[in-house]
Amino acid sequence: MRSKWMKRFFPFIAFFLLLPWPVAYATSVNGLGGEEAIRIEIAESSARPSYTAFSSAIGGVSNPGDLFYLDAFNSTTDIKATLYLTNAHELINCYRYLILNVGIYVENGDGGWERATGPNGELIPKTIISMANGRVSFLLPGQARYKITIDGGSFYCTNSSADSYALSPQFYLEAI
Repeated sequence: MRSKWMKRFFPFIAFFLLLPWPVAYATSVNGLGGEEAIRIEIAESSARPSYTAFSSAIGGVSNPGDLFYLDAFNSTTDIKATLYLTNAHELINCYRYLILNVGIYVENGDGGWERATGPNGELIPKTIISMANGRVSFLLPGQARYKITIDGGSFYCTNSSADSYALSPQFYLEAI
């Protein structure tokens, strides 16, 4: 009886255990009185960056894309945003290096996107996240909408025998 059950349902169980997890998570701290001063939205999977990694491959991000949208339009203060690479300990088993260029863009009056400036009015410098640093922080002025992207990068994949979840960088955005 038990072996018959395992034969029928094991493929379904294995399928659900091997589904890839989302690549992005987010949190924000609400303003005083419970008002939502900062809202973070995870980009749709079709808008996310992608690349193909296989064993002994040196490559780059073939399809840059969006990770998060940060709506700080109701915040009158500056926002400290921190982007974390949460699975560097797993990626180290598959990559010799993984270096990703992080883009920070602000929505302009026409609904388009342009490179964001910090509170001092200067463009936010080029930002790199890798398995070595694992996180990057940046200060953003309030009363604006932003998007956090991966604009490019490079990698050296040493082991592609792992599942796709272990090969995919996982991101977490915190905004305070």
